[in-house]
Amino acid sequence: MKIAVLFDTLHPEWDDADYKKAVEAKVEEAEYDVARALLTQGHDVLMVGVAEQLEPMLERLATFQPKLVFNGCESFRRNARHEYALAAVLEMHGYRYTGSSPTALLVARNKSLTKKILAYHGIRVPAFAECHLGEKPMRPSELRFPLIVKPLLEDASVGIAQASVVENDEDLAERVKFIHEKFRQAAIVEELIEGRELYVGLVGNETVQQLPIIEMTFGEAENGEHRIATYKAKWDEEYRKRKKIKNVFAKGLSDALTAKIADICTTAFHALWLQDYGRVDVRLAHDDEVYVLEVNPNPFIAYEHEMANAAEKAGLKYNDFIQRIVDEAVARARE
Repeated sequence: MKIAVLFDTLHPEWDDADYKKAVEAKVEEAEYDVARALLTQGHDVLMVGVAEQLEPMLERLATFQPKLVFNGCESFRRNARHEYALAAVLEMHGYRYTGSSPTALLVARNKSLTKKILAYHGIRVPAFAECHLGEKPMRPSELRFPLIVKPLLEDASVGIAQASVVENDEDLAERVKFIHEKFRQAAIVEELIEGRELYVGLVGNETVQQLPIIEMTFGEAENGEHRIATYKAKWDEEYRKRKKIKNVFAKGLSDALTAKIADICTTAFHALWLQDYGRVDVRLAHDDEVYVLEVNPNPFIAYEHEMANAAEKAGLKYNDFIQRIVDEAVARARE
């Protein structure tokens, strides 16, 4: 079928032919991986990069008339908070697209709102408080140290470092001020849940398939460092190698515990209105209690990254994994 691959680009002057050259050159970016998979599956693919203006995107889509848009946009004008708006534009112009709706993208980005919805559905979340822009933190008495301070509206661990963990009110005020000044948004202050860091990939809609669980494992902590998924721990390969941080398939989980995690994550998937695919980040405490930290619509699906690796372990090679997302979106749109 005719599929347009939509993504935010650093090359606004490029057209489809330029992007296809990068695809053929095996450039390692998620959008090129997706395009290669779709081309291999026999689809007619148009690559549409989005930069500063929407008009070129809409013109290219109108000319191509895709049956489906594979929505890989993570931001607009380099602002991740506008991710939901691209899905909204596609919806308003009548295009079928992969992944979650504007509502899911908007709600899931807000860590506080996410936790309130999950708690309503009986899912354990860390105790938390919001610190609005310009306000000094007023820590509720039940919110006990250590705490972790994050930007309210970022994802991919942006703004999270070892310094995010605070042990007293003075450091809490300092870190909240840092978030306010650097990111120009509210901060969320959460109870630090000690335990195993697990990532649960999900594919489907009404019926959801849980992929094999990925765990971020940490080497020996030094100088009081905490075992948390900082930005460096996720994305800095040299740092990960030095600290012996790895993403591996989780071991030692009983069938009952795996089923419990699947039930919780599936409930979270539906509670936040995710579509087609998603990832739920959880902390497994020492007593096997499961705390949901974040719910991620349209997670990173580059080749040989954790979501794709989990899909392959479940029997979906990369091309089949991308086709599965297409099939889910088409079936959902047909219904």
